[in-house]
Amino acid sequence: MLRFCLAFALFTLLLRFVPIPFSSYMAQQKIQHWLALDFDYQLKHHWVSLDNISENIQLAVIAAEDQQFPDHNGFDWIAIERAFNHNQKSNRIRGASTISQQTAKNLYLWHGQSWLRKGLEVPVTVALETLWSKKRILEVYLNIAEFGDGIFGVEAASQHYFKKSAKQLTQSEAALMAAVLPNPIIYKIKKPSRYTKMKQAWILRQMNSLGTGYLKKL
Repeated sequence: MLRFCLAFALFTLLLRFVPIPFSSYMAQQKIQHWLALDFDYQLKHHWVSLDNISENIQLAVIAAEDQQFPDHNGFDWIAIERAFNHNQKSNRIRGASTISQQTAKNLYLWHGQSWLRKGLEVPVTVALETLWSKKRILEVYLNIAEFGDGIFGVEAASQHYFKKSAKQLTQSEAALMAAVLPNPIIYKIKKPSRYTKMKQAWILRQMNSLGTGYLKKL
């Protein structure tokens, strides 16, 4: 166990400095389609550095997913408490995962609601927060997040939906991309529903409230 933990730490430290070609979740999706005999499924993914990603999309995902991202240690305990209280009273489940937790899940684990996955998510998130900078966590998150069926990362999504690089995304385009992140298979960038457009407008207001200077906290 000690050797495994040391190897995991060294591997995670290495990933702080090199482009990541694929994530555990990408592999999971590919294998699931193969098992379903769907050999036409293609992954669209192109790694880009944070310097080549528009500040608009950086701010949009923070505004939408985790506004305490610069300040927490990987877990937003206030959001977790609010989500717990909400879920006790409502059938509509509310999540409280931070960008750090989502990066840990997408990079190393799998999607699902099992207690095993949730349990493993804790030490992996702690490892990322300990060994990586906030900028690196955000960079990896933006490069491996799913934005549509088989479309992973902001560069592939930007090219697919807007025919431009991620560095050229406008505020409105960035907010629309961030609006589908809870479930990009149900919520569509190409044909946004009324709910998605409302979420986009809310994210734009949050972005303006936070301001671009917010990113300097990372």
